[in-house]
Amino acid sequence: MAEPARYRIREWPRAERPRERLAALGAGALATGELLAILIGSGGSGRSAVDIAGDVMRRASGSLRRLATLPPSELETVPGVGEATAVKVLAALELGRRASAEPALSLDRVSSARDVFERFGPRLRDLQYEELHVLLLNVQHRILRDVLVTRGILDHSVIHAREVFRPAIVESAAGIILVHNHPSGDAEPSPDDRVVTSQLVEAGHLIGIEVLDHVIVGDGVFVSFAEAGLL
Repeated sequence: MAEPARYRIREWPRAERPRERLAALGAGALATGELLAILIGSGGSGRSAVDIAGDVMRRASGSLRRLATLPPSELETVPGVGEATAVKVLAALELGRRASAEPALSLDRVSSARDVFERFGPRLRDLQYEELHVLLLNVQHRILRDVLVTRGILDHSVIHAREVFRPAIVESAAGIILVHNHPSGDAEPSPDDRVVTSQLVEAGHLIGIEVLDHVIVGDGVFVSFAEAGLL
C-alpha cells in the first residue's frame, strides 16, 4: 500500500510556517529543527523540510556542535540533502561559530521613553499601517533585541500574550517595552491600546517579565504609558 501523502509546509497555517515565524518573532523563537528547515528550503519525495531537518539532527545525535564537524559528503547521505544544502548548513554553522567568538557588542541602554521614540520615530512615523514591536531588555535596561510582533490594527482580540512573551522568554529578558505607531499621526492611546496594554501587563506579572512601558509613536510626537501613569 502506498504511503499517505504528508502535510507539506506550504499547506500549514501561515503563522506556523518556519519562515513566517522567523519574520514575525525573530530567529530566537524558533526550534533548531525549524531553523534547519529554513536552510534546507524545500522537501521532496513526500517529506517536508522539517522532516529532513529532523533526519539531519539525528545523524548528528541531536548536537549542533557535532553537526558542524561532519563533512558535506556525510550530510549528503541524508535523503533530501544534496551538495548545495549540505554546504549551506555547514556554512551557517560556521557563521554562528564565528559570531559567538566575537567580543560582545555595546548594547543600547533605554533610560526613558524619549530614547524609545528616537529609535522608532523615524522608522514608524510614515507607515500607512500599524506595527507592534517589542523591545527585549536585560536587567540593566540594555536592548537585547527588537521583535516585530504584528502588522495591522492593534486590536485586543487578535494580539496574544504568547506572541509577545515567547521571544522574551527565549532571550531571558528581564523586561519588555511595547512600541507601536498610529498612522494618523495622533499618538493618543485608543481604547484598544489601553485594553491590549492592560492584558499584557497582567500576563507579564504571571510570567515574571515586566512590561516597563508602552510607547505610541505619532507624527513627531509620542505618548508613554509609564510617564502618563497608564500602566
